[in-house]
Amino acid sequence: MTSERQLCTFFLGKYCFGIDVLDVQEVFRYQEMTSVPLASDEITGLINLRGQVIMAINLRLRLGMDALPEGQTSMNVVVRAQGDVISLLVDRIGDVLEASEDTYEDAPDTIQGVMRELVRGVYKLENRLLLILDIKKVVQCETVAA
Repeated sequence: MTSERQLCTFFLGKYCFGIDVLDVQEVFRYQEMTSVPLASDEITGLINLRGQVIMAINLRLRLGMDALPEGQTSMNVVVRAQGDVISLLVDRIGDVLEASEDTYEDAPDTIQGVMRELVRGVYKLENRLLLILDIKKVVQCETVAA
């Protein structure tokens, strides 16, 4: 009997990413943020989420991708990692998928740069690869520029 894993999916450009659904607190549309002086470019700002202040990480920049084109707004995927609640800014939200462990493989050698460090593995879906992020590594970014 094969086991299945539930994954929350989202998109950055042409890439489809997934994280364990148990790590996701909620998803919501773009919300105004307060900028953080001296923060690295990856840190977009702080969001007040029902009285809780959370940091928002621009996942495109974190993965070494170009910024979202002008005029487009991000979506928020709020995750719980290492005792913190953090928002990941993504292009758009996908579905919750159940992926069979039989289709899981380690990250391919073709993934380069920072993305190589942050992508744990892939699931082969019918029409695309689902890149699985290591959420603990994703949220470990420098909050203050050097």
